[in-house]
Amino acid sequence: MRNLVLLALLIGCFSCNRKNDLPEGILQPEKMQEVFWDYIKADVYISTFTKHDSARTEAIENLKLQDRIFKLHRITKEQFYKSYTYYSNHKELMTTMMDSMTAKRQREFDRTKQKPVNKALE
Repeated sequence: MRNLVLLALLIGCFSCNRKNDLPEGILQPEKMQEVFWDYIKADVYISTFTKHDSARTEAIENLKLQDRIFKLHRITKEQFYKSYTYYSNHKELMTTMMDSMTAKRQREFDRTKQKPVNKALE
């Protein structure tokens, strides 16, 4: 009986750990958040930027910025899109990642909006 309980605990531990493992080639959530945040910012920038410059096309400028983002984060385009597809197909992981990314950015925004207290100026 003791062996059966021990076996059940071991199986439970290993099965829990396996749920958190990502397939090979998939970016970890923290890394994906950083890359995806830059990706979103670039997309917003390009949509705004190309409206004011008729000589530039949105698609070409978007590809250029994506390439810079992937180089900055030392990943390939294939790694990003494979990871994006994986997270999109696993809604719980995508929701958790997006919520975490949003909360982190909100904290950063709140921190920059706070005025430091300077006793010398009072």
